[in-house]
Amino acid sequence: MELRLQRLAALVTVCAAAAAMTACGGGGGGGGGAFMPVATTPQRPAEPAAEDDAIAASASVAGLCAAPRNGIDPDTGAVFPDRSGTTADEKRWVRGWIDETYLWFDEVPATLASKDYATPIAWFDVLRSPRLTASGRAKDRFHFTQGTAAYRALSQGGVDVGYGLELAFLSASPPRDVRVAYTEPNSPAAQAGIVRGTRVVEIDGVDVANGVDTTTLNAGLAPAREGEAHSFRLRAPDGAERTLALAAARVTRTPVQNVKTIATASGPVGYMQFNDHLATAEAALIAAVNQLQSAGIADLVIDMRYNGGGLLDVASELAAMVSSQGATTGAVFERLVFNSKNPFRLAPAQATLPFHVTSRGFSTPAGQVLPRLGLSRVTVLAGPDTCSASESVINSLRGVGVAVNLIGGPTCGKPYGFLPQDNCGTTYFAIQFQGVNNQGFGDYGDGFAPTCVVADDFDHALGDPTEARLAAALTLRSSGACPASESSKAELALRKAETQGAPYLMRSPVRENRLVATLRATQP
Repeated sequence: MELRLQRLAALVTVCAAAAAMTACGGGGGGGGGAFMPVATTPQRPAEPAAEDDAIAASASVAGLCAAPRNGIDPDTGAVFPDRSGTTADEKRWVRGWIDETYLWFDEVPATLASKDYATPIAWFDVLRSPRLTASGRAKDRFHFTQGTAAYRALSQGGVDVGYGLELAFLSASPPRDVRVAYTEPNSPAAQAGIVRGTRVVEIDGVDVANGVDTTTLNAGLAPAREGEAHSFRLRAPDGAERTLALAAARVTRTPVQNVKTIATASGPVGYMQFNDHLATAEAALIAAVNQLQSAGIADLVIDMRYNGGGLLDVASELAAMVSSQGATTGAVFERLVFNSKNPFRLAPAQATLPFHVTSRGFSTPAGQVLPRLGLSRVTVLAGPDTCSASESVINSLRGVGVAVNLIGGPTCGKPYGFLPQDNCGTTYFAIQFQGVNNQGFGDYGDGFAPTCVVADDFDHALGDPTEARLAAALTLRSSGACPASESSKAELALRKAETQGAPYLMRSPVRENRLVATLRATQP
């Protein structure tokens, strides 16, 4: 996954470039500061004294912090492990941790010097493989960090600070085109009646399409604090414009929305919009599957076009509920392949995630037998923002013989994941494993190709049977063929951007992950 914090450092740059333990996987206003401008990597000595770049065991310097935290860690209920240390100690931890756990540790350039990077985060950012995929994209475009408290709030509770807007950047260069992909229920955006397809015209008086005051634009798009308000001029899909103030609030994401059945000549088709593999998604997915099972659906469409991933165990639960017991009994959902050092000292069985048949206890009591739809085929609405744990669902189902049709654009191409690690208040995410399915396949660094290429349709609500991607899914099901393509200039431009794998959602990197939590107890 691309490091969205860098992509969003300035709106002009973004638009010009736009072109898990339990496992985890953007809207404009989601990250509570996650989208604020990020300084470029400092290329200057951080400390006057020379730093020793000999690689030390990360455990020997863990918790030695330049600014140690005090008090109780709310995640563990224990006193923070921090002790007084230096920036150099934190950088030594970073280098040791990368050498021990990074999947491609032997590809990190040996010429890098920690003294050239002012902070542990800047040092971490360059400690990655420089190699490319077959298409020429960076193999590791997923390295990132996040403040530990903010990461826990989002990944565990689905809570962040913002307006509840998921924004999509459709235009690659001025005149920019920023639209609402969807809103979170009960959020400031939803309460203001903002709907999918709404265009953001101005922010605090600055023109979004051609404005050069990116500081103001960024500040409005990414409010840093609860209660922070900004003025927006918006153009609705019907052309009507209005100006309103939006105040940032603590927004709880609703990862599963629009669960419904669609009547067709050959039986009811189920639909669900699945946006995030958060802990809270577990209960919502179980409820959705129970609802669709009671409706006697003949087929299922899962809309994951905006699902960047999340908890891998949640992905396993979903895949198991979609498929049959016969297909998944004894099968591998995903096997985690680590580096040659086996850094987490896992036996093969410990590195293998099954298709879960009971709930894990994230947001519903653990040990409950999961409902099953027993399907032999499923359709996924996908695109370049379909990433990581979402791709695991696709890959794992195909690995046990379930036919998965993809409607939309190529997926993002992230068969890799993290076991995130906190040190001194920063949580570090470095690629530590590759996931492979029951057939041993996991090489999709350039994404999965769609069965039918269909551009995203911002003129219709998600879940509307006439929305282009859902309509194409229904057509493919009924006729066995993809629908004829639209040929408008806008359609062709959007199609070109999506087939090139350019994601356009503005969201925190933590929402584009394959995170593992069940392995936490086995870490050294």
